[in-house]
Amino acid sequence: MLKLGITGGIGSGKSLICRVFALLGIPVYDSDGRAKWVMQYLPELQQELRTAFGPNAFDANTGLLNRAYLAQLVFQNPERLAVLNGLVHPRVKQDFTDWAAAQTNAPYLIKEAALMYETEAHKQVDKMVLVTAPEPLRITRTLRRDSHRTALDVQAIMQKQLTDEEKIKRVDFVIRNDEQQLIIPQVLAIHHQLVTEVIERPTKI
Repeated sequence: MLKLGITGGIGSGKSLICRVFALLGIPVYDSDGRAKWVMQYLPELQQELRTAFGPNAFDANTGLLNRAYLAQLVFQNPERLAVLNGLVHPRVKQDFTDWAAAQTNAPYLIKEAALMYETEAHKQVDKMVLVTAPEPLRITRTLRRDSHRTALDVQAIMQKQLTDEEKIKRVDFVIRNDEQQLIIPQVLAIHHQLVTEVIERPTKI
């Protein structure tokens, strides 16, 4: 099955775009959500996280992942962030492979992730979409959504992600979610092109 990757920096609105694709019947894999799931529920990964980051990686009373603690440890520490990513990203990639294999009733499927190129997850898909928006709008959206963040926090996250200019050179499609252009026509254009490509693909015998 054809696999479409959707990426975009923080506050670009890629989750909104994915919801539009989902309304068209396209299965969507939420990489960030599944990363939280594997960290919480894979016993071997839980043990590796405790070994790497200490017993406080999980709440002693509830057993739940202590996201605030981990975020504090890795946010300004590239070495610890690399350790965390090295443990989690391979599990997410395998989880996506397993999920994708179970999808049989759609012309294509979608993998959504903020760090597609940074983690080389783009190698798991056939085509890529970038969702873009002006930086001030992205900051405003993120602050509206995440009340615990500051504008400086958002800018620090942006600095860890590839710029839109860098990503545009690599992707197949761009959706501009700038509140000036309608997003549904942009999504429909990509959807129709992909469906047409799938229909026209030669059948393997």
